[in-house]
Amino acid sequence: MRSLGAYAFPSELGPDFRKIFPAAIISNLGDGALIAAGPLLVASITTEPAAVGAAAFVQQLPWLLFALFSGVLVDRLDRRLMIVAADTFRAIVLAALGLAVLLGTAPLWAVYLALFLLGTAETLADNASGALLVSAVPKDHLGKANARLFASGTVLQQLGGPPLGALLFAAGAGIPLVFNAITFAAAATLIARVAVRPPLPDHTTRAAVLHEVREGVRWLWHHSGVRTLALSILVMNITFCAAFATWVLFAREQLGLSETQFGLLVSVGAVGGVLGMPTYHFLEPRVGPVTLLRVGLVIETTVHLILAVTRSPWVAGATMAVFGVHAVVWGIVSTTARQLATPDALMGRVNSVYLLASVGGAAIGSALGGVLAQQYGLAAPFAIAFVAMVVMTAVAWRPLRNVSVRRVRATD
Repeated sequence: MRSLGAYAFPSELGPDFRKIFPAAIISNLGDGALIAAGPLLVASITTEPAAVGAAAFVQQLPWLLFALFSGVLVDRLDRRLMIVAADTFRAIVLAALGLAVLLGTAPLWAVYLALFLLGTAETLADNASGALLVSAVPKDHLGKANARLFASGTVLQQLGGPPLGALLFAAGAGIPLVFNAITFAAAATLIARVAVRPPLPDHTTRAAVLHEVREGVRWLWHHSGVRTLALSILVMNITFCAAFATWVLFAREQLGLSETQFGLLVSVGAVGGVLGMPTYHFLEPRVGPVTLLRVGLVIETTVHLILAVTRSPWVAGATMAVFGVHAVVWGIVSTTARQLATPDALMGRVNSVYLLASVGGAAIGSALGGVLAQQYGLAAPFAIAFVAMVVMTAVAWRPLRNVSVRRVRATD
């Protein structure tokens, strides 16, 4: 039997993965702590629901404004140094905000500004990280690398990080911010040691920024498989975030759960996510990526239907556990397929279009969910999401056959 270290860092993933994966683990732990501490911090400054809700939107806003332009920078500049710079910048912002909070000199506008800056750096770091992974890991083993990254993100951002963030917040409101700053600084140090140096484009043939943005959009739109994945994640995130925008109210009023029980319900989904990695490793060689994606659409559609009609917390919990497995498997397959299909010279720009669809869909869904629940009841967003996903599944079923995990040729 292999040791835990050999399982986490298999030799076939290459030596650079031994820096990239620990960096992801460390930063995911810090992000997970901030997931709990961030809302607690805003709520300690203001009790206005709109002001508390605006904090999440402020951090998402840079994705809507800058994602496409960040993709151009990822394709133009050294991706390793870009991650180091973005993580260092985030460490400085968080350390400054944490110190201000500890000193009692952090007004709400300063928190908003920090969240906006963090979101801006995130558009660069997340995009560059995916592009760097493609250069650092052998193409044949990208799925294995992505599986480990998705699993660690699920464990630390949903299970380990939030309780730690709440505990640190109780000790001092600024402490989890300083902790997250330390994790970003440590991650930057590890990424700086990555040896791979992806080739930089010829600067003499550089086009205008908007022209390069259009190149990325055009390539994605004309690639049937990647286009289908992008449109799927757009619709899936609209429907999911609309349905789950009032999840806490649904759990309390429809399922009859207490606050503690709601926390357990959330954890069940995260546990399902942990099982996503071994599920992927077992099923992908046997049924292939296209079948996994199609089954994923069916699962997501069925989840919305079940939650629209059930009033049983046990049924809801089992449903969310299955959804957690599906979400991680879908993420691994779609990310790996997109990375393998995209030419390296366009990796940043194509990733940026996909991420814009993902985050943009989440923003649209979050805005719609509360309105739909207010007008038609807490179960209505799930019923509407079910209908939308039935249509999405029917439309995407045949085009998904164009999703491939083959290695891209240099001439593609």
